[in-house]
Amino acid sequence: MNIKILIVDDHLVVREGLKLILETNEAFEVIDEAQNGKEAMEFIDKQKPDVILLDLKMPVVSGLETMQQLRQRDINIPIIILTTYNEDELMIKGMKLGAKGYLLKDTNRDHLFRTIEAAYRGETLIQPEIMEKLFQESDKEKKSNNRADTYYTLLTEKEISILQAVCDGHRNKEVAIKFGIAERTVKFHLTNIYNKLGVDSRAEAVSHSIKRGYITP
Repeated sequence: MNIKILIVDDHLVVREGLKLILETNEAFEVIDEAQNGKEAMEFIDKQKPDVILLDLKMPVVSGLETMQQLRQRDINIPIIILTTYNEDELMIKGMKLGAKGYLLKDTNRDHLFRTIEAAYRGETLIQPEIMEKLFQESDKEKKSNNRADTYYTLLTEKEISILQAVCDGHRNKEVAIKFGIAERTVKFHLTNIYNKLGVDSRAEAVSHSIKRGYITP
C-alpha cells in the first residue's frame, strides 16, 4: 500500500512536521504541499492525491472553500481536517461537507497513521465527543425545519396567495385591488404572515416561502 498525500496548511512548520512523521512509514508518500486552497486546487488539476490533509483557516482560499470547490467539481478525494483546539465550529462545518476525519495539529504518530488509513479505505473516523456535537447540530437543524414547516401549515390559502402576489412584485395597493379587499386588510394579512413565519419583512417572508416551495419566484 502506497498512499499519496497532499498536505495543505499555511504554516510551514506544520507541513514540514507532518511530512517528517509520514516519511517514517513506507505506506505513505507526501506528493506535494500547499499553503492555501488555491495552490491545492492547482495541484489537484495536475495530479490526484489519495488523501488530503487540509487546514481550515488559510489565506486566499480557506479549507472550507476548498472543500466546496471540490464538491462542485465532483472531485471525491478523502479529506482529513487539520484543526486546533478552538475550531470546533469550523470543524463541524467541514465534517458536514464530507470530511473523513480530523486531526489536531499536535496529534501523535499512531493516530495520524490510523486516521489516514481509515480515510483511504473510505471510512470516517471521528472522536465520540465530535460525533456528539454533530448529532446536536443535526437535531437543531431538524427542529428549525420542523418549526418552519409548522408555521407554513398555519398559513391560510388567502395568506399564501397574498405572499405570491407580493413575490410577483405587487405593492399593497395592487394586492388589495387584485383580491378586492382594503389596503389595510392586506397590511393586516402581512402582519399575520410575519408573525407565523417568525420574520420581520416582506423580503424575508418571500425568501422563506420560495425556499420551501410554497410560492414560486
